[in-house]
Amino acid sequence: MPLDARSLGAALNEDLTLHSALCRREAGAFVHAMQKGDEVLVACTQERRLFVELAQQPGGGVPGAAAYAPLRFVNIRETAGWSSEAGAASPKIAALLAAAKLPQPEPVATVSYQSAGRLLIIGELGAGERAAELLGDELDITLFTQGPGDATGPGAALQERRYPVLGGRIESLSGWLGAFELRWLRNNPIDLDLCTRCNACVAACQQDAIGLDYQIDLSACTSQRACVKACRVAGAIDFNRTAATSSEIFDLVLDLRATPAFSQHALPQGYLRWDGRDARALLQLRSLVGEFEKPRFFGYRQQICAHSRNDIIGCRACVDICSAAAISSERGAAGAPHSFQQIKVNLSLCVGCGTCTTLCPSGALSYAYPRAPDQGVRLKTLLGTYARSGGKSAALLLHSQQAGARLLEDLGRAAQLEAVGRGSEQATRGVPARVLPLALWHTSSLGLDLWLTAIAYGASQVWVLLTDEEAPQYHEALRGQMAIAQAILSGLGYRGEHFRLLQARDARDLAALDTDLQAAPAQCVGRSAGFAVQSDKRATLELALDHLIGQAPLKPDAIALPGAASPLGALAIDRQACTLCLSCVSACPVSALQDNPQTPQLRFIEKNCVQCGLCVRTCPEKALALLPRLSLSPSRRDAVLLNEMQPYACVRCGRPFGTLKAVQAIVGKLGSHAAFQGAALERLKMCSDCRVIDLYSDRGETRITEL
Repeated sequence: MPLDARSLGAALNEDLTLHSALCRREAGAFVHAMQKGDEVLVACTQERRLFVELAQQPGGGVPGAAAYAPLRFVNIRETAGWSSEAGAASPKIAALLAAAKLPQPEPVATVSYQSAGRLLIIGELGAGERAAELLGDELDITLFTQGPGDATGPGAALQERRYPVLGGRIESLSGWLGAFELRWLRNNPIDLDLCTRCNACVAACQQDAIGLDYQIDLSACTSQRACVKACRVAGAIDFNRTAATSSEIFDLVLDLRATPAFSQHALPQGYLRWDGRDARALLQLRSLVGEFEKPRFFGYRQQICAHSRNDIIGCRACVDICSAAAISSERGAAGAPHSFQQIKVNLSLCVGCGTCTTLCPSGALSYAYPRAPDQGVRLKTLLGTYARSGGKSAALLLHSQQAGARLLEDLGRAAQLEAVGRGSEQATRGVPARVLPLALWHTSSLGLDLWLTAIAYGASQVWVLLTDEEAPQYHEALRGQMAIAQAILSGLGYRGEHFRLLQARDARDLAALDTDLQAAPAQCVGRSAGFAVQSDKRATLELALDHLIGQAPLKPDAIALPGAASPLGALAIDRQACTLCLSCVSACPVSALQDNPQTPQLRFIEKNCVQCGLCVRTCPEKALALLPRLSLSPSRRDAVLLNEMQPYACVRCGRPFGTLKAVQAIVGKLGSHAAFQGAALERLKMCSDCRVIDLYSDRGETRITEL
């Protein structure tokens, strides 16, 4: 499809010159643009390497190794031009170019790693030695034996003691790149540090209990101790040696075992597995020496975290969902300002998936790579440019910038091959003209607030493309959040399916993916929103809801929301059970529950409620229950009265100090106890001051001075 430079220039507010061979005979025009010193955007990714080399050449305008900083790329070929709908793709191309032109987000804080190349290889010694031979020139290697394996094969190095060998029972392996801690129990009679590998013990053992890893299989040993006699000179074998725990720090770990040391989906950086065939793990290890940085992917505001109050656990969404085991629930140090249970994120283990921020109901965890306002600008630019250029019913397709991007490129190439008669049996039409792809560091880093914002900005649908990159639990988490978002739009009367997960493993799934991409549009808002995405997640969610409600075909009193993952809702209260103790007020982290200093009242602001359940778990009378819903009533923002009671006046001075029901409940429960008879029972009806006065003025009370 020939591009229309005039219409694209009008959409982007600049004069554009169309180039058809910029990477070949028109390369001079590219070099000239670089020499101007302005940022250059190349709308093709095929020759990225060539353009970077041209930018770095003398006279290219930007000298130095990092010379291509003002050079950026966007793919409009596979994602737009190579499609059966290429003739209608101009609005989409304009939108992709406009989003790619946006200034780069401000840099975020970083997390540092340092690796000196100390590598621990765990596995059978035969396989461990083969791996060590491929890595030993670059890394400082230690082997941990898990049996001899093929220790007599070509290149076996045990006899020469080329590498230190550890043995025993592994108790734990923890850590990350540059800081792996191995703890193991030295419980074998043979001390590998003293062993000279003379093989005398191997020859002496009649039960073949000693392998070429020079460790004794105690289940096969019959205690004849011939090995001890054979090792008299070296003294490396001692069956009476006390088992001891040792520990050592390593920078890298290569695991050759069938069962890995870590069970989480996202393994720690610096920990790799090798099957003995695929060399990519070994190549990656060779590159992991030096100093490294990664972004600090999230921000955290503890004061609004709904995880815990008063040693009661509420929301655990981030702890339960993390695929890197980077988030834990821990108690603060004794005497610290926050000594109660709280979440802790291990910055070194975090891989930046952002699912914790997507599920966090209060916004205590926020995604920072990029930050929400920067992501909001991208959404508004992409959807706004598409609409201004004449595009209709935009479908926003969120995908990862690696595996997801490759799938879309495969889809576009397959469509081009189909167009020239070289396609496969599974025909494809490519990425439709109304589908706007948006690459993310991780597909689950955007959630309910920004999905609804995209709809408010004019999108017809929001689709999330999932591949094998994502942890299995993320699929269910995103599906649950999409059910909430869809329930809101359906309840407001917007027709169609606005949210969908698209799952694809490789190119074989592209035919089905193509069918999903051709799905019918859902109903859009009549007027696109103009608000800006806020740093506060709840503020953005409220702005999106306000716009969607204002444009809604239907406006019911309330919309029921599914599941326990809803961040919106109300509270149901059993007034007969409630004693107005107000323990729920102190437990609420977001001030949704409030008291009235002037009179015994419990008030509730539904807009603030994050449905964490802390109030429900705190209530001693079990009088509260969560009610997931979206109320459309104006009173949702106001403090409404949940319960109130008649105050109880002190029987001595008449000052109110509690509620009638609470005092009656206390008197009723303690009235039959032997310690609360006569005057002691009457004191329960007094305020704190009068209780002390009455206690000290009662002549019948026994005093410590008398004892």
